Amino acid sequence: MKSPWMILCVLAPCAYGQVSIDSPKGGWRNSAGAREEYSQVVNYPASSVNLQAGQGETAQIRGRIARAPKDKPATLVVNGVAMPIEVHEDGSFVRPYSFGRGANGVEVRSPDGQARARVQFYDAYEGKTQPRLRVVLTWDTPGTDLDLHVVGPDGAHAWYGNRVMPNGGALDVDVTTGYGPEIFSSAAPISGNYHVWVNYYGSGRNRSALTVAQVSIITNENTPREKQQTFRVPMRAAGELTLIKSFVFP
Repeated sequence: MKSPWMILCVLAPCAYGQVSIDSPKGGWRNSAGAREEYSQVVNYPASSVNLQAGQGETAQIRGRIARAPKDKPATLVVNGVAMPIEVHEDGSFVRPYSFGRGANGVEVRSPDGQARARVQFYDAYEGKTQPRLRVVLTWDTPGTDLDLHVVGPDGAHAWYGNRVMPNGGALDVDVTTGYGPEIFSSAAPISGNYHVWVNYYGSGRNRSALTVAQVSIITNENTPREKQQTFRVPMRAAGELTLIKSFVFP
């Protein structure tokens, strides 16, 4: 009898065939020994989320959208958390992602929402580092720069100028060209009060462009105690600093 996790990618609607996911693959896998890198080099004056050289198949999302509308992001949904994903001129999309062990689901929707692809897989590697706290920032305008700031109970502050906390929590990349995501994660968050801020750093096109920040906070991911909260907050002008959420972990 086959495992219930042996599920192949499902395209919907099949008649269009507009969205394909090349990675991750569906089914059962074990990521032991795979090269997985998340903290990226930031190159100013522009930086976007890019796939590092040599990145393992187990730590990337990659595919293609045929006839995708130009200058519009697609929608990426990972384990129920939706975020924009940039589509390149040739219709391809690619980004690294830190999947936890256990069951994971990925869906990609075309920019117009008319086509989508889904894949589910189960990572059986027991030694895989599991993020117990993940904070995901995205926003809805290109050419804009929002910054994620996370302050922990001990006063440690993760932001683009200091991406790694002494206790191991870290921010993956400083995205300055729009959409994000910027992701803070910690495998062993200390107990206490956390504060999540978003700073509207600016926009090269229009420093007063309205953009909507979306922050998702996920605790104990891929466990029976998983909890997700998502907040959407309009950011109206460069220089604006907004406290999105204060919460207590665990």
